[in-house]
Amino acid sequence: MNILLIGSGGREHALAWAISASPLCDTLFIAPGNPGTKACGENVVIDVADHQAVVDFCRLQGIGLVVVGPEGPLVAGIADDLRAAGIKVFGPSKAAAQLEGSKGFTKELCAQFNIPTAGFGRFSTADTAKAYVARQGAPIVIKADGLAAGKGVVMAQTLDEANDAIDMMFSGGMGAAGAEIVIEEWMLGEEASFFAICDGANALPLASAQDHKRVGDGDTGPNTGGMGAYSPAPVMTPELTQRVMNEIIHPTLAGMAKRGTPFQGVLFAGLMITTEGPKLIEYNVRFGDPECEVLMPRLMSDIVPALLAACDGVLGSVDLRWKDEAALTVVLAAKGYPAKPEAGSVIRKLEAAEALVDVLVFHAGTAMKGPDLVAAGGRVLNVVGLGKSVSEAQAKAYKAVDAIDWPGGFCRRDIGWQAVKREQG
Repeated sequence: MNILLIGSGGREHALAWAISASPLCDTLFIAPGNPGTKACGENVVIDVADHQAVVDFCRLQGIGLVVVGPEGPLVAGIADDLRAAGIKVFGPSKAAAQLEGSKGFTKELCAQFNIPTAGFGRFSTADTAKAYVARQGAPIVIKADGLAAGKGVVMAQTLDEANDAIDMMFSGGMGAAGAEIVIEEWMLGEEASFFAICDGANALPLASAQDHKRVGDGDTGPNTGGMGAYSPAPVMTPELTQRVMNEIIHPTLAGMAKRGTPFQGVLFAGLMITTEGPKLIEYNVRFGDPECEVLMPRLMSDIVPALLAACDGVLGSVDLRWKDEAALTVVLAAKGYPAKPEAGSVIRKLEAAEALVDVLVFHAGTAMKGPDLVAAGGRVLNVVGLGKSVSEAQAKAYKAVDAIDWPGGFCRRDIGWQAVKREQG
């Protein structure tokens, strides 16, 4: 069949790489794609916000499956409009996508269906939010309710930091995403990313992963969309995985179905592994970025049958196999990220990195300017290393990073540090 993949980042390059390898895929179209995805299929220019234009393209090209990469189009209801036109799509409805589109929505769902998560409050005015913070004390977590590209969370160490974050969000610092905020207790533990493909009733867990949100080494500086990730995450033992399925994923699917908004797509649970067990930090309704860049290289099975089974409600008949080896990705970001990334700097010697054994490079925010590959976003490249251990994968990834000539970029030098520490005893 012909397949349309919507998106342009590193996640979409990784998905395009995996989907294009499927015997079920005749032609893969990527809208809009990036310079890296051109090697996997045909980049096409479609106004994704114009859902009728997407429907028309699908009919013209005989598209048998649409895979929606980013959260924005899902929250805007593109899956609903494609289904209404009789086009098969992997991704949740607009109503179900509120699991990511509104943090308050998810927290209320957790409260209703006894899903373990941090204590919280929802606020629409600064005064009530500050009064809550004064009662709770610091450290405390301030979150914009809506979509903020992974940057809508402030980990406030002091009351002053918390109040400044509240003022920033309610004064428009996060745009419409900050019109309402959620304030949460500060949870202690180790974070992990957990993914499950869902068909509305059944869930198929994927391999575990762990990402690094802070911009600086040692988990310092502001939060970002993610500066690197690795898989598997040693913290996610088989026993813990089963607890997550039983205590978080299955109750979420049951609750969404009971509300009349069944979830079909990939459910991405950000978890905190506490002394009391796993707790939900937040949900995303798409593959993680950069986690997708370490999951796809480890997947032995063809991903397309799993996506189709989720669309058709027959996920119970699908199994996925994973490679034993570890994968680790280092994000190369443009200087100034996440505040004001510098665009237009030239990236050279990418082919030197790509030529290394057990290395993949996925494009995120790149563009062609004449013959030159240039930075065109905050997170620009994902350099992936594969190895028998996270330590080995880390060494290969950083060797490839060092082969790239890009003075306009930077990266963290400690991606995978928790797993490496475990491996070294």
